[in-house]
Parts: sequence; structure tokens; C-alpha cells
Amino acid sequence: MSQSPQAEHAMNASDARRDLYALVKHAEDDGVTTLIHRMGSKREDRVLLAPLDRFPAARKAGAFPSWALSAAQKEFGTLVSQAASGQPQVLRRNTTSVAVLLPADPHTSVPSSDPAAPSGAAPAGGAVNSQGQQDRESAPRRLATLGDAIGSVLTTGPADGPTFGLPGLDAATGGLQPGRLTLVAAAPNVGGSLLGLAAARTTALVDHRTVLYAASGPNRDDVFRRILSAETGGDYPRLKQGRLTDYEQDVARQLMQAGDVLLIDDGSNLTAEDIAETAPHMEGLALVVVDRLQAAHSARLPLSGNRLPDASQILSTLARTLHVSVLAVVDSDDPTLLGLLDADVLLTLTATTDPGRVQVTVAERDFGVIGSAYLRPDLLHARFGDAEAVPVAGTGSEEWRLHTTPVERELADAALPYTSGAQKGLPSALTHLLAALRTALAAGDQAAIDELAASLAQAAAAPPRLPDTAEGRRLAAALHAYNAAAAASVTAQPSAPESARPAAASGAASDADEEVRRDDDDGLVPGDEEDEPQGAIFPALRILKDSVTRSKMHPVPVIRLEDREDGPWPLISEDMDGEPRWVHPDVTSTRVAHTRENGKRVRRDQLDVPASFGDGVLCLIDRNGSFPSACSAVPLAPNKLLHTGPLDAFDKTKAGIYQIDIPDWDYPGMPHPLGRLIDRPDDEGRVWVTTPHIKQLERLHRDGHLTTPVTIHDSWTGKANESLFKPFYTAAREARTELIQAGGEPYKNYKTRLSIALRLLWPKRPSQRSPFWRPDWRMSMVAEASVRHWLNAFKAVQEGHTLIALRNVDAAIFWTPDETPPGTYRIGTGFGQVKAKFIQPGEFIPEGDD
Repeated sequence: MSQSPQAEHAMNASDARRDLYALVKHAEDDGVTTLIHRMGSKREDRVLLAPLDRFPAARKAGAFPSWALSAAQKEFGTLVSQAASGQPQVLRRNTTSVAVLLPADPHTSVPSSDPAAPSGAAPAGGAVNSQGQQDRESAPRRLATLGDAIGSVLTTGPADGPTFGLPGLDAATGGLQPGRLTLVAAAPNVGGSLLGLAAARTTALVDHRTVLYAASGPNRDDVFRRILSAETGGDYPRLKQGRLTDYEQDVARQLMQAGDVLLIDDGSNLTAEDIAETAPHMEGLALVVVDRLQAAHSARLPLSGNRLPDASQILSTLARTLHVSVLAVVDSDDPTLLGLLDADVLLTLTATTDPGRVQVTVAERDFGVIGSAYLRPDLLHARFGDAEAVPVAGTGSEEWRLHTTPVERELADAALPYTSGAQKGLPSALTHLLAALRTALAAGDQAAIDELAASLAQAAAAPPRLPDTAEGRRLAAALHAYNAAAAASVTAQPSAPESARPAAASGAASDADEEVRRDDDDGLVPGDEEDEPQGAIFPALRILKDSVTRSKMHPVPVIRLEDREDGPWPLISEDMDGEPRWVHPDVTSTRVAHTRENGKRVRRDQLDVPASFGDGVLCLIDRNGSFPSACSAVPLAPNKLLHTGPLDAFDKTKAGIYQIDIPDWDYPGMPHPLGRLIDRPDDEGRVWVTTPHIKQLERLHRDGHLTTPVTIHDSWTGKANESLFKPFYTAAREARTELIQAGGEPYKNYKTRLSIALRLLWPKRPSQRSPFWRPDWRMSMVAEASVRHWLNAFKAVQEGHTLIALRNVDAAIFWTPDETPPGTYRIGTGFGQVKAKFIQPGEFIPEGDD
């Protein structure tokens, strides 16, 4: 058969299918057209694989049938037949049109309105002969009504995607949905690969559906041994030595029969393109597992380093194009990396304080965290167990019931038909909330139960319309009972009594009655870690937790108990706040006794100013809300700190703690910018500081106030973030604006809850429960407040004002000849503004509410 005059090459359909990617590239880059012929039962189909310039109308989205290259390769024979019959087929790379299949014979070509169009090829900008040859260039996009969408949902039935075979995790995720890319993120040694293996085992060996296991990390022998270990309970290290028991050999022979549904690709230089090219040729493919994406670059592993974002895009397109589930494992939980990967669902594995449990947080694109589950790691046998399956009432172990209320137990039991998927009809948000309750109850996680209480109470107070079934009526009754119990709890259980609270927690942060508080006294009392009841004046702790939870960096709010004795954590101390606590060297400061109006005896400062200062009065500057103000932009690392050692220069993209030399400071009338940090150097004269002080020293060096740059001898850092507490700051500022006018108990309660929430970032006593344990967050926040306090005073001194004392994070005292505060301060009641008081020489300095 002669070659078409419009084609530069010719080949049969089988060869074209094999070389499709190369042919498309030739068409796209070089403008090459290829004639493709395919012999059918009655006729020979002839088409042209042509560049888009031959048929510009194909560039219009939705104008003609379009296929991703991986899908086109799978259905190539059908595409050739349709194109030969006069229906052009557009080929795409991801979402970009790159080539088109056109009829090659004149009698089947696309009709043209251009009489000069050459025969045997589609006209430029041509249209398909369809519905009266309507010009597709001007045809409207196809739209679906809401009724169409509802009908589609109602007729498709429940999703039939692969699962992990772990009930708690399957309930939290809803299984692995076809058409979506699920990413399993875990630091090394946490077991991320085992979740991919669990999904592959369940899909292939239980559901007997085809799985492509793309092994970029382990080889096929490793994959088989892990499957055998998980299936038999045999020790994985022993299996790696090739020593199998008779039972294990029998199971291995049985697994051989699953070879046609579980296919392993462990070829060298495995790429995402290889996976996308292989998948369309697998009949009945249900799941693709990619084990693994490696965060660190490796020249021998294409699925590593900076190539991962492109690889995830290809895998995401593969999932949507073939409508299969794609699960990829990445050996990192770095939120910066995860944010670059195109995942529809993100499962993050995090080790807990209990070595027998791993938490899996489930996040969905556009929705954030939608659920969580706990798994029991069994690394010796290469598998996870379900650590959270709450038994149905009357069956199994009842140990989980010992520490819960009857109302909670009934709500968990009543929710089971819906959280398990056996019954439908609940809003997804409520389903996930009830599943989280069952997870927390099963794990005995009282902190999680307490955290869920507010959301559960809100849902129970306004429940949705439930199905009129036995299960629906039982759940409605359980929600009603929970709502009644929650309402009674709010009325009958006030917060911790003020009489039991240390003075620093019950009043303003600066209202300290005694000498400086000991570093192991955090001012907290039992009960402070509990969320405020519904209707509280200012639920500070709930707001702070929400600020952290909503972060896309997936912060780690609690460092595990076993990790607190090494790494950066023993290096962090209260001295890192850098509070000034400074009095001018020519001024005499004396602590004198003072009796408050309520009869309580305290000690206060009395400052004696020498005559050389001239006539004047003391101007006391009291900054409003120093700590919550610092939350507006405190630089810290939301995730774990990694040892980054000595640094040539400060990296603005990182935050953490740094070991530096104490810089020389000789500016008249100003304390050292590191405050009390300089009083406790190590044997080499060095101190550990947080990021706010590093940034302060860098600024002072740039402005010429420090002669030498900062030298960083050691460091522990992570990806920096300055907005983690920003929502908390915003809420606190708005509440203050309203409550400061009311005054009295509402405003006092507001200040108390602010203080408690921020102190809970670093509870000192092991017995003190808290949703946080991040001393670096706490000290960075306090250091930021100290730095801002110091810089404001420095501006005033630079303008000629005389600083008498600078202390804590909110009090500065100036000597002024008239009752006028330094113009560098803003007078007012808002955050960042100050109150100014004037005190005659010889009088004591008031503090706090005095």
C-alpha cells in the first residue's frame, strides 16, 4: 500500500502503539506526520498521527475526544478505528494537547468549509460532521445540572476501591478511591512502606484484583519476603536469610498462584513515566503502589530529590486517566516537600509517646485534616495491626469502656453502623467526627477524647436529620443524651478555682508578687489543660490548638517523652527568653515592702536617681499584651528540629536554636540585647539562643551597632514559619478590643485564659497534661516579646531619652523632665500600644494591677 502524501513515515498500529510516546514527540517537536494502518475484519483503517498545526481546532478544550497518552496507548486500536471513521482523537500529555489522530483517506476525512483544503487530511480549524455539522469552535461547553450530578451519585452505589485491610484506617480514609493519588508520608523507620504493602496484599490476595507494585526502593525479593512475613507471622530478618519453615514454604507456594494479580516492577532506573506506560496494559488494574519516593536525591533513583514533584504529577494524571487508585509512599514527613507533591489524599504516619502505637492523620486536598487512626506497628513481621477497632457492644474486650462515660460509650456504639460504612445517610463531617471518637476511645487517648468534646457537643446540639431506621433513631437518641450531658457539664463544672491558681496565672503576666518565679514553676494547675466550656468568654486554648491544627505544615505539637532527654531539648532553658531585667548602673534599686489594698504584703522596686540626671520624674511604660502581640509573627519551626551543626551564615528560611558567642556590647544607657542570657554562658563563653535573638543580632550588625557578625557554632533547625500563631493573635486582639471596655470579671477571665494557653506550650511538671510540649515554641514566643520590648526602648534611647530600667517583656522606665512619654511609643489600649504612668522620685514602682 502506498504511503499517503501527507505522511512522512508509515507503520502498522501495533508498532505505533509501542512507539506512541516517541511518535508524539516527533509530531510535537519536529512537525512529523506518521501514517498508521490497521487491518480490521472488513476494511483497513488508515489514520494520520499529526501535529496540532494540521488541525488547530483540536486545541480547543472539549471540542473533540481527548486522551492522555497512557490511556491512548491502552485503547489505541479503538482510537484508530474512530479516527479513520471521521472522528479526530486528540492526544494529551497530562492536560496539554500535543498531537491528533486524523482520517487519512479522502472519503472519511473531516468535512471542510475550505474548498482549498487538501484531500486526505483534516482541514485547518475543521469541524466534525455531527449534529448538522455544527461548528464546534462555537459550540458551548457541556454542562451538567445538579439533578444530573445527584442522579449519578445515587445510581453508582458505594465506592468499590481498594482498602488497607485495617478497619480503623479504612473508616478514616473511606478506602483508596479510584482516580485519586494517595500519598503515604512517614519519616524513615516509622513504616510507611508497610501501608503500601498492606493495600497491595488486601487488594491482590483478599479481593483478587490486579495490583502493580512499582518498587523503586526494595527489590522484588524484599517485597515477597515482606508479604510472606506479614501473611505467616514469620520473622522478617530470618526470612531474609532464606530460612523458611515448612508452613512458610506451603504459604509461599500458595502465594505463587497470586502471581497473575500482583505484579512487581523493580527494574533499574524506574521512572514515573515507566509506571504510566506499563499500567494501561494491565487487564483489570485496580491499584498502583509506588514504593517509594525518596526525599534525598540519588543519581541511581529517578524517583528521588527534586524530580518528585514532576513524578507525582504523572502519577496523579495516571490515577485520573485510568480511574484506578494510585498509592505512593514517600520517606519523609517534611511539610515543605509534601506541599510540592500533587496528592489528593495525604496520610501522615507519626510515632506517638506509646511505642506500641502509630498515629495516621488523614488530610484531603481542599479540606485539610478529615480524620485519624491509630495502628499497631509490628515491624518484625512487616505489617501493621489495627489498634483502634472498638468492639461492638456485648462482644470482644470491654477494657476500652473502663475509662469512659456511659454517654460516650453509647454514642460510639450507636455510631458504628455509620462509621463502618454499613449504613449511609450521615453528613461526612459528622461521620469523621464519630469515627474519631471511636478511635480515641479504643486507644484510651483521653487527650483526644477531651479535644473532640467541643465539636461533639456542637454537633449534638444541632444534629442533622437522621434516617428513620432503627440505627438512625438510636444514633439520634445517643446524640440527644450527649447534648444533655454536655450542657449539664458546662453548668456544673466551672474552671479551676482562682484560689488554687498561682498569682501569675490569675492576673496579668507581669503581676508577680514575689521574686522571679523558679524556672520549674509554670504557674499551671490541674484542669488548665482542658478546653474551655462552650460559651466561655475567651476559649484561648481551643483557639490556640485550632491555630496549630489549621497549618498546612502539619506541625508536631508534642515531642515524644522518649525523645525529650536528648537532641535539642535539654539545651532549651528559661534563660533563652532574653528578658532584660536591667537597671541603669548609676541608679540605685531597692526592694521595699508594700501592702496592697487587699491586705497582701508584697515587695516592690524603689529607684533612687542621682542629682546628675537633673530635674524630672519617672515615666513608667507598660506594654499591652506583650506575649499575644509576639504571636503575630514569631519565627519558629513547626516540625521537629534537626541537627544542622555549625553554619556559615544565618538562613532566613530556617528557625530553631543556635549556639553563638556572646557579642560585645558597649552602647551607653542600653542593656545587652541578649538580656539575662549573658549571665549564664557555658565554659567556652557561648550561649544557646532562639531565632528572634539571632535576627535581632543580625539587624544590629547591619546597622553598625555590633562590630562583628554572629558566629553560629552549632544549631538545631527546621523549616521556618512566622504565622503559626497568627490566628490566635488575631482572635486575642479582637476579643481584647471588646472586653477591655467591659472590664471586671470578663476581662480578668480573658487575661487568665491567655496566660494559661501560652504557658501550656511548655508545661514543666510531668503530671501536667497538655496538648503541647514544645519548649522551643514557648521560648521563641517569649524571646520575640523580649526583642520587641528591647528594640522599642533602643529607639527611644537613640532619640535622646534616658532609660532608667528595662525589665521583663513589658516594663520600661525613663527619666523625663516633664510628664511626656518618649514619642517612639504609641499610647493606647491595643496590642503593641502602651500605658504611661508618672511617678515622683522616691516612690516605689507599681507592678501589674497596682
